[in-house]
Amino acid sequence: MPYEDQKPVVTFLKQALAAAGAAETVTTHISRLFLAGDRVLKLKRAVRFPYLDFSTPEQRLAACAAEIALNSRTAPTLYRGVRRITREPDGALAFDGAGDLVDAVVEMRRFPEADLFDAMARDGRLEANHIAVLAQALASFHAEAAIDRERGGIAAMAALVDMNDAALRATGLVPADAAGALAARFRAVLARNGPLLEARRAAGKVRRCHGDLTLRNICLFEGKPTPFDGIEFSETIATIDVLYDLAFVLMDLWHRERADLANLLMNRYLDAADEADGIGLLPFFMATRAVIRAHVTAAQAEGADDAHVKVAEARAYLDLARGLLADAPAALLAVGGFSGSGKSSAAAAAAPWIGPAPGARILSSDRIRKRLHGVGALTRLPDGTRCERLFSR
Repeated sequence: MPYEDQKPVVTFLKQALAAAGAAETVTTHISRLFLAGDRVLKLKRAVRFPYLDFSTPEQRLAACAAEIALNSRTAPTLYRGVRRITREPDGALAFDGAGDLVDAVVEMRRFPEADLFDAMARDGRLEANHIAVLAQALASFHAEAAIDRERGGIAAMAALVDMNDAALRATGLVPADAAGALAARFRAVLARNGPLLEARRAAGKVRRCHGDLTLRNICLFEGKPTPFDGIEFSETIATIDVLYDLAFVLMDLWHRERADLANLLMNRYLDAADEADGIGLLPFFMATRAVIRAHVTAAQAEGADDAHVKVAEARAYLDLARGLLADAPAALLAVGGFSGSGKSSAAAAAAPWIGPAPGARILSSDRIRKRLHGVGALTRLPDGTRCERLFSR
């Protein structure tokens, strides 16, 4: 619910951007974005929800500072900084003045909406090279993220399952018995994976992550895949298992019928990160993310002009969740042949369809050699190093 009138601030921001033309406004449930020229000013709305409190100027300023600090980890050149809005002695509003604090905004650099990964996926412009670079970036980001051994584990995922169940029932998207059956399946899979979740938490795999890693929160900025708009308002939501962070974009790709890119993302990420022990958690993590999208999309449908479209999409997310939770048999496929005969291409084509989503882990001798040499999967090894260390350990 709104706690104060921000109309004077909105007017001030539009006037501040007027030199670049009329500002385009985008409104979400917690923010208003004003876009003009090469600038974006992001205003936190004066609202309070169970999971965040932006009801005072001081809280909004703190949230802006947190957004800059956290998102600078993945998008340092996209975020310009925090601008305080003050009321000066003459009564006028100003940026970073000496008067009383009225509000605050995050200033960002603008990029074309067509460069969002969800738009690129929709238009058929999201390619394997984008995903390979993104995987390396995410692996590096997760490796450097702060470890938290208190949050996460089975208790955190059980709370998410309960929250998803309650939120799904509140939408009325499915009958109560169907919601109950889905929640029971989640709890059964969670119980089976509880020891692994706890082991990963103890091993430092729960970290301060992005928290909302959907395709819409990744853009191609200055030629590089750039995650942005991570969760700044909740340590609980964003302090999670690194594979649960990855699972959101994996699920998003799978939902958009880009199983090839989802499998590629998983494999390139695992080439760069020591997370192979958690592969079995990915279907459960992806299913959890799918249910979140289902009840959020269903809630957005209420009163919307395209309500029927949103309801259909919400049901598709639920169908995806059910499919992700279904048991799939293990399998092993060996691909051999002469150099240049297409082994890698054949393996990449088959991998998305082997085992549970997001498909099979590809163990490539070329990439194993590169890892033994301490270089990334995209780095070319010099001549004479193809086999010398493969069997050295």
